[in-house]
Amino acid sequence: MLSFALHTALGHITLADRSPGMLTVLDAKIAAAGLPHLHPLALDLTTDPLPAERYDLIFSLMTLHHIPDTERLLRDFYALLRPGGWLGIADLDREDGSFHGAGFTGHCGFDRETLRAQGLKAGFSGVDFSTCYRMKKTTDQGTREYPLFLAVASRLE
Repeated sequence: MLSFALHTALGHITLADRSPGMLTVLDAKIAAAGLPHLHPLALDLTTDPLPAERYDLIFSLMTLHHIPDTERLLRDFYALLRPGGWLGIADLDREDGSFHGAGFTGHCGFDRETLRAQGLKAGFSGVDFSTCYRMKKTTDQGTREYPLFLAVASRLE
């Protein structure tokens, strides 16, 4: 969704996903919208080797909390960026587990300082945070508000 919203401001966009079904949906949406500069890529960064291509910008929306090894993913993002490249991650602030509910095995959001430390350890020169949105969601406990952060990091070298 984010790539479709940003496509007029960006050039070539690679849309990585591990789900064959999602890649099929992407192909159809790209064809229907007539956006030949969007390119789906079957990729699971938790298991697949890194692709050879390097990028000027990597962005992610509400994905990081589903990835078990956040530190490894941040190292991989760093490796995938060209020198001077940028990383943008929008995701959940630390929450009590009610966002996904019982049985969810991912992260219940993130502590910003912990994630900042992981980004610096991965090699990023800085990791800056802002609150970019407050999502309202109906849960077992009624309607709740969940703050989302935007983390922006750069690779200088």
